[in-house]
Amino acid sequence: MTASHDSQPLPVTRLKGVGTSVAEKLNKLGIFSVQDVLFHLPHRYEDRTRVAAIGELQNGDVITINGRIDYVDMAFSRNKTSRRMLLCHVSDGTGSLLLRFFHFNKQQQAALQPGKCIRCFGETRLGVNTLEMIHPEYRLTDVKNNSDVEQTLTPVYPSGDGLQQPMLRRLTQQALNLLDQADILPDYLLNNPHAFSLKDALQIVHRPPANADVELLMSGMHPAQQRLAFEELLAQHLGLQLMRKQTRQHASWPLQNANILYQKFEQSLAFSLTTAQQRVVDVLLADLASHQPMMRLLQGDVGCGKTVVAALACVAAIESGFQAALMVPTEILAEQHYQTFKKWFTPLDIEVAWLSGKLKGKKRELMQSRIASGEASIAVGTHALFQEDVTFNQLALVVIDEQHRFGVHQRLALRQKGVRDGRVPHQLIMTATPIPRSLAMTAYADLDYSVIDELPPGRTPITTVVISEQRRDDVMERVRNACASGRQAYWVCTLIEESDVLQCRAAEDTAVLLTEVLPGVRVGLVHGRMKADEKEATMSRFKQGDIDLLVATTVIEVGVDVPNATLMIIENAERLGLAQLHQLRGRVGRGANASHCVLMYRSPLSQLAQSRLAVMRETNSGFVIAQKDLELRGPGEVLGTRQTGLMQLRIADLLRDEHMLDDVKTTAADLLRDHPQNVPPLIRRWLGQGWRYADVG
Repeated sequence: MTASHDSQPLPVTRLKGVGTSVAEKLNKLGIFSVQDVLFHLPHRYEDRTRVAAIGELQNGDVITINGRIDYVDMAFSRNKTSRRMLLCHVSDGTGSLLLRFFHFNKQQQAALQPGKCIRCFGETRLGVNTLEMIHPEYRLTDVKNNSDVEQTLTPVYPSGDGLQQPMLRRLTQQALNLLDQADILPDYLLNNPHAFSLKDALQIVHRPPANADVELLMSGMHPAQQRLAFEELLAQHLGLQLMRKQTRQHASWPLQNANILYQKFEQSLAFSLTTAQQRVVDVLLADLASHQPMMRLLQGDVGCGKTVVAALACVAAIESGFQAALMVPTEILAEQHYQTFKKWFTPLDIEVAWLSGKLKGKKRELMQSRIASGEASIAVGTHALFQEDVTFNQLALVVIDEQHRFGVHQRLALRQKGVRDGRVPHQLIMTATPIPRSLAMTAYADLDYSVIDELPPGRTPITTVVISEQRRDDVMERVRNACASGRQAYWVCTLIEESDVLQCRAAEDTAVLLTEVLPGVRVGLVHGRMKADEKEATMSRFKQGDIDLLVATTVIEVGVDVPNATLMIIENAERLGLAQLHQLRGRVGRGANASHCVLMYRSPLSQLAQSRLAVMRETNSGFVIAQKDLELRGPGEVLGTRQTGLMQLRIADLLRDEHMLDDVKTTAADLLRDHPQNVPPLIRRWLGQGWRYADVG
């Protein structure tokens, strides 16, 4: 890194000791440049600034010692492999210590000679006759300099195959030596007037002084780390703001209409919109009437009625003479949305087409023809909607449901289907996966944000219980009683096939077992390896009431709506995350009858699993669950960063550093106004390859 803001990062091969082979290993860690080395940060530290006398050592000490090699011998391990061990006996006049090496080569064996002075760092443990260190880090020393110790805490970096800590420390030191005038931010824009320069902050984080507060460093709250976190959050926010600005430089079609079709649609519904739904619809209609493309994220808890809100947005496009497209992640959900939209729109003489991967031959050609001609005003489907052979007549609105299931390129590809004459379609992005507001406003700063925070009337709260699998017979009896009373139930298994490792029961075997144990109960089976038409036929029979108990894998997680289903059994619930458990539970409680969810677990439970199940038992609120999920898993897991292309934070933590967000937004506005030339290099520094996703907007 040099003083020039516009200079390209130096390739990592510029560092001494990095050839093609080492570079490939570094690339697997996301390290491609010297700059990446600087931001590959330690995950813990070791204190090698003090040398202890061997006679003072206690079992479990992690410490540095100096000693002299007394003698070296070989031994064999006690197991059947008869593996050789190199044993090095050292002493310092106060006591003796055994160094035990299971992995060694001839060069090491030749170098460790009696009489040599050695410095070791490692953890002591009780051996047979004396304290030992297993595979300590060591170096042979000159007896004259034997008192020299490390002047800083020693960093321990995330590593990979063939990348040892000494190598990573050498590379980091070289990168630090090359660091020159790295600050892009003017001093007055930093949230703390006495904040570290970036160079000083990186120096401290990579080489903390001996008196640094290790606990503060490990928590990420050291001022030097907070300085880096602030800049990273700032770069992230600026990147999203520029995406927003770039998107809004495009024009879109203002979808203004006389509301005739809208009123007919609303009057045809068998229910009234909730206050929250109406509020969101009003905002959407205002967005759609603009010449700028709508870019709105709509979040709503399971069962809040996002689908009808999306349908009303589609009505605005249709009444203005355009088409709308709804893309969903699974064929089951696509089929369900298609049937729902047909029920709503067919009486209004509006044709709905649908496309999925399973649609082949003449049926597919017919659907594509209707979409291309404009005969079909709405297209519902999976990723098949953005395939090359699909053409729209005049696409003005794109709705994406469960957006986290799609990669950025997929979302961009569908939007591109509607680009015409320099205009781009409006976009509505929906999710039932709970995201805390603070996280959503940061991670999706390029989007406007709306929430449906009210469930339709008549929904009864779902009662959730947590039960050991040892009470399986009781659970099956509960299913028998529910089905005997005319209700339906789900039994969810997490895997299709038996696995000794994961200890999950097979859905297929479970279906056979339940059929035998529950005579008179009509059992159906759905899992991901079935053919699409088989799955849909089974789901259709379940919706029609011809199946009492549906045994399924998590393919039924999203969107399946059967109001008569009032009991959900989830096996091995401890294996699933909060968001997925909440989605599955949301398949019941969709009618007026009392509903129940039984979470069966297999002992022993980890602390994390206990926490998850406790949260599910205590609350039905997706927003409370979202906050707990964020606390338990962290922002990266919650957002699914591998798909977003952004939000892959290196240093910052959105939960820990939430207190910075207001300052970040203020500083971003100041930087854009007063120092716009500094914004691109700041974004490149922190987002790197992620910046190429900026056009997704």
